[in-house]
Amino acid sequence: MAVHSLGYVRIMARDLAPWRRFGVDVIGLMPAVAPDGSLWLRTDDRPFRFVIEKGEADRFIAAGWEMPGEAEFNATVKRLRTAGIALRDGSAAELKARCAHGLVAGHDPDGNAFELYWGRFRGYDPFMSSQGVSGFVTGDLGAGHVVLPTPQLERSVEFYKSLLGFGDTDEMRLVMSPDPAVPELCIRFLHASCRRHHSLALMPMPVPSGLVHTMIEMRDIDDVGRALDRCVAAGYHISSSLGRHSNDGMISFYVATPGGFDLEVGCMGLTPDWSTWVPTRSLIADTWGHKWSPPPA
Repeated sequence: MAVHSLGYVRIMARDLAPWRRFGVDVIGLMPAVAPDGSLWLRTDDRPFRFVIEKGEADRFIAAGWEMPGEAEFNATVKRLRTAGIALRDGSAAELKARCAHGLVAGHDPDGNAFELYWGRFRGYDPFMSSQGVSGFVTGDLGAGHVVLPTPQLERSVEFYKSLLGFGDTDEMRLVMSPDPAVPELCIRFLHASCRRHHSLALMPMPVPSGLVHTMIEMRDIDDVGRALDRCVAAGYHISSSLGRHSNDGMISFYVATPGGFDLEVGCMGLTPDWSTWVPTRSLIADTWGHKWSPPPA
């Protein structure tokens, strides 16, 4: 009765054009037009993995969590409602827009919006990247991961573990200052039932856009390197240089998106066997690289 994977990410935009330029012309995603006129961005045979919707701000809307099937969906919805979590059933129009058989929407204890759904629809046009990306690592691993902000880390972790079925993958504790009075930064990494190292991470920091970052995984290092070159050539701010994370082994860079949050573009992430995995504690974020740069004033 656990979430299977990250199915999609919904994003609000004042103007869809910057996202089309960034997502299609720079990152190499495939565009499609949703029935309601929103911009769909594809990474595989699904109709979409990102939904860019016209709105009054540039920000994150919600994470769409895919359930393995109808029985698991119904059991999880019942568990949430029994725990007092307010859920709204998706309308017929929303089911059509999300390409889902069943859908509910709610918020975690920190107000982060989420959607649960079941039913896998396909996009019947073959995935093709205009930038020559060889492909993305999705399939049974889902779309990638999201990192959400939380002011109360342990409360948020308990919500996702006890009610949505996530499990512990890694706890990262980073010393932020030589001053012992400055507390460590603790980040919790949680896995769904798929074998992606983490589909969700929770970070105790405020983020105006509502999302710290989201990640997509490309098939190989050359795809990632070429995407980095395109981002630099197009003038996008590189939030972090190429590097390798200590916990999931991902080689990646981070780039600022039109939505006010970062996109991590990576490859070579770990796919643990959860039957034998022992949750880890990481004391460094990276084995090399990932030099962070603040956005220009």
